[in-house]
Amino acid sequence: MDVLWKLEPATAAKHRLYQRYLDAWWPILLQTSQRTGYSRPRVTLLDAFAGPGRYEDGEPGSPVFILDRLLHHNAVDRMHLSPQRVHLIFIEKDRARHEHLRAELNSRFGPLKDLPVRVEIRRVEAGRDSLAILSELGSWGNPVLGIFDSWGSVNVPLDVMRRIARNRSSEVITTFGPNWFSRREELNADILDTVFGGRDHWSAAAEELRSDERWRVWLRTYRDALRRAGFGYQLQFELVPRTGQPLYLVFGTGSPAGLNAMKDAMWNVDDLDGESFRDPRTRGAKADGQLDLFQAAGLVDDELVELVTQRLVAGAATVETIGEWLLTETSRWMPKHALKAARQMRQDGLMVVQSPGKLTTKSRVSLQAQVRA
Repeated sequence: MDVLWKLEPATAAKHRLYQRYLDAWWPILLQTSQRTGYSRPRVTLLDAFAGPGRYEDGEPGSPVFILDRLLHHNAVDRMHLSPQRVHLIFIEKDRARHEHLRAELNSRFGPLKDLPVRVEIRRVEAGRDSLAILSELGSWGNPVLGIFDSWGSVNVPLDVMRRIARNRSSEVITTFGPNWFSRREELNADILDTVFGGRDHWSAAAEELRSDERWRVWLRTYRDALRRAGFGYQLQFELVPRTGQPLYLVFGTGSPAGLNAMKDAMWNVDDLDGESFRDPRTRGAKADGQLDLFQAAGLVDDELVELVTQRLVAGAATVETIGEWLLTETSRWMPKHALKAARQMRQDGLMVVQSPGKLTTKSRVSLQAQVRA
């Protein structure tokens, strides 16, 4: 097994998303509240499939950029870092990669014991041992971000997600590799039971025969599993690079602030290879490159129109209600996009405004009859 491998375009884009998200997540969790003066006593980040620390051509792996961006954050002076308060846990099961990761972090940052945060590098099984490590380090009762970012099979038990979900202000990100959805027959059914919470919860997905729908069904099934685990908000999205294969991510949080931070990260991610984030619900819309290109041109994205149409198939709603649905149910769209979509759809004859007067967020709208049909 090779210790290092080439950085794929989708992984590079995913890393830029993580970087943007963590740039917002750290100060939210670590700065003292100006209103109450409260500071959280501990914050823990768990990178459950950490890898060797860098890629074949020298690009930093997730443990390196996570630590680097924290230590050099523009708000670091206000985040009160200490080894007692900030814990970074990097799990890598493979012996060679584990040793490479340890050497890489020491080479880049010096002796880890001298850092202003606690860094734990563990050679254990992520699915089996994550909860025990979090307990050992006293993480419970304070925020935990669990990144379950394996390229291959997703085999982390739902019990792990359930325990993190019960922990206040905690979140998880799970990544599915590009071939996961086409290799179900190779996975042990008992493992799938632990990941999804029982045979009844995944058997329908296993029976999906349409190749272009299989990944959508499995992704929705996993999102439902995070909901049952206790995460009040879940996002699912496909990361589509200009070249190479896509990645699929599911994000779980109990916090509206976490939901907004993840979506802001998607809108602010640097577009270096033409990547896009696509909502699994969309089928007819073509994914754009940079997310805000349509805004700069004063246009409405095809995906946004398709999603609003899907929402209105279920019945008339106010623009404000549509905006709330976009926030909590779609991969990247925000409440502010609902009114823009409504204006465009009314202009194109796709939508009827049922309320009198000017179109606002309080206006009740519905689909034109021919669109609904």
